[in-house]
Amino acid sequence: MTDSILSKAATMEIPINSNGDTRTAEEDSLEQDLQQVMVSGPNLNETSIVSGGYGGAAEGIIPTSSIKGPGIRFNPEYFDRRCGHAPKPDIRSKSRGIIPSQLAASRIANQPGHYQAPNMHHSNSNPSMISEEATRGVAVEKFDNVKKWSINTYKCTKQMFSERFGRGMKTVDQELEAQIDVLKETKLKYECILRLARALTNHFYNMVQTQQALGDTFADLSQKSPELQDEFGYNAETQKLLCKNGETLLGAINFFVSSINTLVNKTMEDTLMTIKMYENARLEYDAYRTDLEEMSAGPRDAATIMRIEAAQQQYQIHKDKYERLRSDVSIKIKFLEENKVKVMHKQLLLFHNAISAYFAGNQQQLEQTLRQFNVKLKPPGSDKPSWLEEQ
Repeated sequence: MTDSILSKAATMEIPINSNGDTRTAEEDSLEQDLQQVMVSGPNLNETSIVSGGYGGAAEGIIPTSSIKGPGIRFNPEYFDRRCGHAPKPDIRSKSRGIIPSQLAASRIANQPGHYQAPNMHHSNSNPSMISEEATRGVAVEKFDNVKKWSINTYKCTKQMFSERFGRGMKTVDQELEAQIDVLKETKLKYECILRLARALTNHFYNMVQTQQALGDTFADLSQKSPELQDEFGYNAETQKLLCKNGETLLGAINFFVSSINTLVNKTMEDTLMTIKMYENARLEYDAYRTDLEEMSAGPRDAATIMRIEAAQQQYQIHKDKYERLRSDVSIKIKFLEENKVKVMHKQLLLFHNAISAYFAGNQQQLEQTLRQFNVKLKPPGSDKPSWLEEQ
């Protein structure tokens, strides 16, 4: 009974046309579509199936999301039957559905007209990959710098504590250390001279301002007091003369203060900065020297020998740096001493002559002293800020 039902279903499914051929119109259209696809490839501009659901499903257009499986099913039995050397198809297998052939899919994919979209993700990812690699390189470099700084700081700290507690050996250049100590003491004394000279300048400036105000008051009273006009007039002229000589002396003292300030806070400070770099280099040199000595005294194997060679290189680098800075310090101290003698000889002579001429009341000698040392007086009111600076 089952065979009769299947035979009836097969008879209903396969109609015979007027020429006796078993092909239907649906199969003919399918063959034509398949041949067109294999020759020219799918036309991407005429359908929205390949768009992957881009946009919306319009009337008469099947969206890609609604298609299950491939859009075209290839029937190998149909082509074999057309060639005339294939057995008759099993109607039961046709009614159950035919599995698509992988051979047809590969043939369609290998057609020359098949278009492959460019790899946009790869082209767009190149700049991001380059920037990522650059960022990674910077991070690695920073990490290496921090690592080197940490190792160097640890070694130097260990060496410093060893020297403080008398356990470590310290490299000492006695002659150079003595010169450095003398320079530091000299700087302290010159700072004291600079501080006292500034205090003298401030006090003397206030005295000159007081003399000027007193001279103006005497001049005003000489006009308003006829009976004491001559007495007030004499005192007014004396105070104005003292005020003028005081401003000249202030110019000499300000020049003296400026020169001492340059010597102490620029020339000496530059040499002390080099000395500080020298002391740091000495500490690093001793730290790496001690590290190398400890490695050399221990047992040696392949790994230890490699570490000893690396320590030897670091030791040589810091030794060269230490010797170079020691030479720089010696040269700068020598030049500083020569410059200090030259500057102080001129400034002390200026200060002595100006003070002596002022208190002796010798105005001509005071002015000659300023001309001798090329001291230019500032015009009155030049120290006051301009109206632009006050805004």
